[in-house]
Amino acid sequence: MSMMKKTHYDLCINGAGPVGATLACRLAAEGVRVLLIDRSALPGMEDPALDGRAYAIAEGSRRMLADAGIWDNLPNVAQPIHEILVADGRPHEAPSPLTLHFGPEDAPEGQSFGWMVEARDLRLAINQTLKQYDSLDVHAPDLGSFTFHPDHVSIRLASGKTVTAKLAVAAEGRRSPLRRQARIGLTRIPYNEYGIVATIAHEKPHHGVALEHFLPEGPFARLPMPGTAEHPHRSAIVWAEGEGRAQRFHALPDKIFAREIRARMADEDLGEITPVGRRWIYPLSAQYAQSYIGPRLALAGDAAHGIHPIAGQGLNIGFRDVISLADLLIEAHRNRRDMGSRELLIRYQRNTRPGNMAMLAATDALERLFGNDNPVLRRLRDIGIAGVQRFPALRRAFVRKAMGI
Repeated sequence: MSMMKKTHYDLCINGAGPVGATLACRLAAEGVRVLLIDRSALPGMEDPALDGRAYAIAEGSRRMLADAGIWDNLPNVAQPIHEILVADGRPHEAPSPLTLHFGPEDAPEGQSFGWMVEARDLRLAINQTLKQYDSLDVHAPDLGSFTFHPDHVSIRLASGKTVTAKLAVAAEGRRSPLRRQARIGLTRIPYNEYGIVATIAHEKPHHGVALEHFLPEGPFARLPMPGTAEHPHRSAIVWAEGEGRAQRFHALPDKIFAREIRARMADEDLGEITPVGRRWIYPLSAQYAQSYIGPRLALAGDAAHGIHPIAGQGLNIGFRDVISLADLLIEAHRNRRDMGSRELLIRYQRNTRPGNMAMLAATDALERLFGNDNPVLRRLRDIGIAGVQRFPALRRAFVRKAMGI
């Protein structure tokens, strides 16, 4: 928590998760006066027991994190993803011979498809970067009570001070209080699935290859992670199953859990597999806000949208919000224009919402198309996978879109 240096800010961001805190750093790097509020103390967010996730960071997101000063503060090296294998099959069976392979030739000159970063490493880097900027004040733990006026937002802090800003950004996650206060409607799509998240150590190296295996009960992904002294070869597992089955798998002893993981790894041979550390389990759903904007208010990240993790794009979509909003706000700051103007907010919504809705629709369609065992659909899926494999230009277009460049 920092001392209050100002009473007037260009904007106030409510929520210091990866999206809100990254936006704060990106803007502060350009001299924008930012107040960042969160109900939790920031050092507490560094505890690995809270999360366990690893993020697949797209190249466009990585560039933005570098511009914000965050990327260089990562405490450990990020693991580049050099190849992606997409397979369709059933557990304990060989996958369909028709697979989709994205290799180095599909990525733009010498670039990786993405980077795997542990959630805790990203948090440590963000917390380190937040201390670097004079134009940024952080109040955490604290709560703000927001009152919206035609030309500014007034924020009364639980710690006792009242400040003003030209714009409020809601980045508090899926249950956003500011979204509710603005009476912005929300549509939810339940999947009746749970995601299991775990880390495994394996005998053989992964060579930076990621696997996405579509299975009738839900998708299974193995994502390459950087090694440690104790476990030189590691991967993250993200695995979706129906609720009852997911609870049972989550509770399995390590040896049987490892066997079930191996049964879902298509034809990959990584040798002996050992689960490492805790496992996590999350209910899966999608949702989208009816609008990303209100008077003097912008929604970003999970406050605006949440998608199925099937394509590993959840945080990257939030970071695309950051890229778009930061570009508009930095331009307004340089030209001394109103950062909370209706015109700026409409441009933000126009730049982000259609693409985000398309990604939500695509992940939803993928989940419905691949998450069943209908033989006709299986055949259609395999033809589709084989079709994309045969057209390098189509593969490269997919890759550029997913990389956010």
